Amino acid sequence: MRLSAVIDRFEGDIAVLEIETGGQCYYVDWPAALLPQGARPGSWLWITLERDLAGEEASRERIKDLLQRLKERER
Repeated sequence: MRLSAVIDRFEGDIAVLEIETGGQCYYVDWPAALLPQGARPGSWLWITLERDLAGEEASRERIKDLLQRLKERER
């Protein structure tokens, strides 16, 4: 999913992004340090969201391992 956002304003070290999608407007706090260099109020940005399937699988395996170790401890 690719979203378009505009920097509405800065509040200290936080940028407030305005994202409009599907007829709804959302405001998202974003660390200013993670913005592209030179970004300022009024700058338009692309935000891309996609699932990290490998990360999900790694998390499931880690949780499965932790649960197994806890079960073995209870014996």
